[in-house]
Amino acid sequence: MSARDRILQRLQSQWIASDAGDPDLAVHLDKQWSGDERLDRFQQMIESVHGEVVRVNRKDWSEHLARICAAEGFERVLVGAGEVADQAAAAVSGEVRRYDAPINEWKGELFSDIDAAFTSTRGGIAETGSLVMWPTPDEPRLMSLVPPVHIALLDGQTIGNTFTEVLTEQGWATQMPTNALLVSGPSKSADIAQVLAYGVHGPKRLIVLLIQD
Repeated sequence: MSARDRILQRLQSQWIASDAGDPDLAVHLDKQWSGDERLDRFQQMIESVHGEVVRVNRKDWSEHLARICAAEGFERVLVGAGEVADQAAAAVSGEVRRYDAPINEWKGELFSDIDAAFTSTRGGIAETGSLVMWPTPDEPRLMSLVPPVHIALLDGQTIGNTFTEVLTEQGWATQMPTNALLVSGPSKSADIAQVLAYGVHGPKRLIVLLIQD
């Protein structure tokens, strides 16, 4: 028997031995808000940790994106691939940089020359004000980690009440990704002298374009 098989055997025996029954999820599943309440709560929670929310309509979100980039002076905007990314690229008046090469080929450019990155999202969580993201080859993890500003497009219809609800309704148990992200505000840290600082390990600003129709 290999070491791997021995480890799995021990885990399986402990699982069977700890027959504790199904967990009580009522504390999570009892939290039910209306659609408008979910939007309001999501915005309230993410703004409480310095996230920025711009409410938009499905037909004009790219116009809002263009206005934000122009007003903030974002000269180089990073986008991925796909239909949503193409819409964003067409709307932005500044230079658009596609994430279309291995990181080793343009690491310096990514870390030094990109003003903001735009990504889609998989959903949101009203209870905590979190974005749900599953990075893909079209929109790699570094897009929401490296540039100083992250602009995320969130469809309000994909906001769940709680993380438990999102896990269940999106069927995470049957299709777990290799990398799942919950983003609740810009990057922050209080490692040094317990002084909270933003943008230490990632974007210092998070702007959410929240589709509300």
